[in-house]
Amino acid sequence: MRLGVIDIGSNTVHLLIADVHPGGRPLGATSDRSVVRLMRFLEADGSISPEGVTALVDAVTRAREIVATEKVDKVLATATSAVREATNGPAVIAVIEAALGQPLTVLEGEAEAHLTFLAQRRWFGWSAGQILGFDIGGGSLELACGSEEVPDIALSMPLGAGRMTIDFMPDDPPGEAAVERLREHARAVLEPAALVFAEQSTPDHVVGSSKTIRSLARLAGDVHSGWAGSDRVTLSRSALGSWIPRLAKLPIASRELLPGITPDRARQIVAGAVVLHEAMTALKVSELEASPWALREGVLLRFTELNAWDPAALNS
Repeated sequence: MRLGVIDIGSNTVHLLIADVHPGGRPLGATSDRSVVRLMRFLEADGSISPEGVTALVDAVTRAREIVATEKVDKVLATATSAVREATNGPAVIAVIEAALGQPLTVLEGEAEAHLTFLAQRRWFGWSAGQILGFDIGGGSLELACGSEEVPDIALSMPLGAGRMTIDFMPDDPPGEAAVERLREHARAVLEPAALVFAEQSTPDHVVGSSKTIRSLARLAGDVHSGWAGSDRVTLSRSALGSWIPRLAKLPIASRELLPGITPDRARQIVAGAVVLHEAMTALKVSELEASPWALREGVLLRFTELNAWDPAALNS
């Protein structure tokens, strides 16, 4: 079966088309991203502005047009924190569904963490043992841990790289004072989560997914030979920490030239680095390994298992 996932996130509308079958790995056929950066379209009352809604409709329409050329059997459309938390969310969802021509599943934060953890588990396998997973999106940070495919703990916190850039790093470059303000905020938000995770078994493997984490790993991490021609990329907390003062001094145009930093991530990469460093510190993690699979792959895997598109199942 050929499936399409349209992932409406806080930073991008990402289309992934893949061939799937029960018991097999999703084989990506087409990937397309429209950079929207919804956080810049948030009004003072928490609603998404008309300009933001127009940007979403344009991105969704583009994705739907690509799907029409790819002989896709089923399209799975999901949205995460930006749409979920908007005060005009129901109206925005209705407009998006009209552009999609089908229902949209708005994932709760915990469901997002569960699906991402499923993808991480499947990528690294049972031999990875107890996994601790990090995922940083534009609007939220997801943390999960467990030794099975369903995590024992899954939390979502409003510490996304896009959200923190707007709230704490509006200047270009942001500078050291902004970094410290964000550090203090992240520590306060992470403190309750750190207490919960401290009660869990020591992880055998720590994993980080999302474009932000993969970008930081390519910038500051180490590459190791892996199985079947796939390199493993690890990122230490110390290496990440050493890059933060340098990133905070560079303007966006210079950050775009750094290894692994794409233009669509250059604006929010500093905030993402600070949040990840504080999360690793709070959970006493010295190193993580970047995961190529994240939420979209989790959606594909869950659907393949269910063998029927049940929107409610993704939030279960």
